[in-house]
Amino acid sequence: MTESRHKRSGGNQRFPELYPILDAELVLRGLGADPQQRRSVLRRIVQELAAAGVEILQYRNKRDEDEVVAADARAMQEAAGQAALTPMRLILNDRAALVPAVGWDGVHVGQQDLPPRQARLLVRESALVGLSTHNEEQLIAADREPVDYIAIGPVFATASKRDTSPIIGLDGVRRARALTRKPLVAIGGITLKTAASVYAAGADSLAVIAAIFAAPGRSPAQSAKDFLEIFS
Repeated sequence: MTESRHKRSGGNQRFPELYPILDAELVLRGLGADPQQRRSVLRRIVQELAAAGVEILQYRNKRDEDEVVAADARAMQEAAGQAALTPMRLILNDRAALVPAVGWDGVHVGQQDLPPRQARLLVRESALVGLSTHNEEQLIAADREPVDYIAIGPVFATASKRDTSPIIGLDGVRRARALTRKPLVAIGGITLKTAASVYAAGADSLAVIAAIFAAPGRSPAQSAKDFLEIFS
């Protein structure tokens, strides 16, 4: 499986097959304003995901001020640093300027966020920069940007974002795979039932939100293990 993945992306290093996105609006909903409770939840989730074998995690928080997001990020960084297994890379959504300050590993930007070249200038040289795309035109443009991976989607219908673009389906993943040698992250409505088909369509990695952090009766760590079993 590793050899085929390298043929897809053309890279020398593997990109983690599972890319959970911890969305603050989904995970922290209903916790109130108690910062200790909030950060305790974030620390526990990070520790449990790391123990489950998750190697990369994105934190998406579109609602809170930089000061709050930075405090969240430091708590998560502390938890990740305590993990005994493979180190977890932490990626912050959108807020590139915070990445060096909180010691995180990279930033992910969207089409309406800071342009990738500007984001790259704000993070250290070794940091990861990812970019979301939603169609072939955007993906072709992204392939020319100084980004380390490209996200494509939504593959399927999703309820985790309100401003979604048209779904691209498995055929869209296949077309995207043919247009770039960079690691390709598929996102949008991916579940345990569809994960294998999305990976087979050419994605290097699957970005998952609801199926990990809102799976009925299952913890994020349990859900992550279920996904990782697919790639084992």
